[in-house]
Amino acid sequence: MIASPLEVVPSANLTTYLHRLVDEQDVREVVVGIPRTLGGEVGYQARRILATLDALRRDFPGVRFVEWDEMLTTRIVATGSLSRRGSGKKKQVRVDHLAAARMLQEYLQAGRNA
Repeated sequence: MIASPLEVVPSANLTTYLHRLVDEQDVREVVVGIPRTLGGEVGYQARRILATLDALRRDFPGVRFVEWDEMLTTRIVATGSLSRRGSGKKKQVRVDHLAAARMLQEYLQAGRNA
């Protein structure tokens, strides 16, 4: 199985987007990247994401939310050749797509190896 990103969704639209996705695609599991520090600690950004994740778990009781360490995924894909196309905001969205796909691929492979 190969991971493929759907789209990058602004935080303000996340709940609405997930409601639509859960209804239309019968989503039962969502992998959420947690940006831990290099030391593995939960920093400011990770705390914000975890707070949002708590709210999502309340809003979507039938969906399993999996926390996944996304450490360095953006940096790894940003240095790759695919992310060098484009510029500015368009390039950042492309990097976000690739980072999300890489993180999901890691999750799928870990499940297969378990």
